[in-house]
Amino acid sequence: LRHGVIADFEVTEEMLRHFISRAGGSRFAFARVVLCVPSGITDVERRAVDEATRAAGARSVYLIEEPMAAAIGANLPVADAVASMVIDIGGGTTEVAVIALGGMVVWESIRVGGYEMDEAIVDYVKNSHKLMIGQETAEAAKIEVGSAWPMEEIAETTVAGRDLITGLLRRVTISGADVRRALEGPVSRIVTAVKDTLERTPPELAADLGVRGIVLAGGGSLLRGIDERLRDEVGLPVQMVESPLTCVAVGSGRSLDELETLDRAAKAQRRSRSRR
Repeated sequence: LRHGVIADFEVTEEMLRHFISRAGGSRFAFARVVLCVPSGITDVERRAVDEATRAAGARSVYLIEEPMAAAIGANLPVADAVASMVIDIGGGTTEVAVIALGGMVVWESIRVGGYEMDEAIVDYVKNSHKLMIGQETAEAAKIEVGSAWPMEEIAETTVAGRDLITGLLRRVTISGADVRRALEGPVSRIVTAVKDTLERTPPELAADLGVRGIVLAGGGSLLRGIDERLRDEVGLPVQMVESPLTCVAVGSGRSLDELETLDRAAKAQRRSRSRR
């Protein structure tokens, strides 16, 4: 998978077959399966996910957008007339959506997430220190000292890689401020996506968001200061879900109890997409 969609059909099929088997073996060979997908994927990409899941042994396949799953996992009142706004910052995509009456009213999906943040750190160290580091090293630096908002404490970390001039192993020390500068590009694109979604939100729903605020989910939301950055940029309350890493998975599991509602919402979503 790459950016939330299938990059290798055969490997994805084998992965799904493995997990269906782990879940219950042959008893679940023709089970109903719910999968989370980015809200911005195309119909072709949706069909690829559906076909890979059926080829892996599923009888019925239901696709749910990640923001909706996150909202369900966060116990937001998705079926009510009041609006809720969810930002799911994942590994390959960031999903922003305003949800009301069981569906997504407006949404934005950008292919920016944790992987792009790691790549931004790799590029920064390469350009500033002429040192090539791996993405795992960059991710470790992001977790240790990364932030989206100036932090009071002075933090530093050491990264090791290959010197681009000598070809030898070298270590350099980078500060939290360095990492924050490296992450400015991806973080700014996330903030812009949130602003664009708010601009398209109907006024009556925007009033609800002024009171209820924004809910953050996904592993990328664990980046220090991302809530403060959003609060400062958009002027709305921002809160983190209790378990950002598992929120989407929990929500997709709960949606199995509402398959008819999920199916109706999917049909309405497809009609909305065709009008866009």
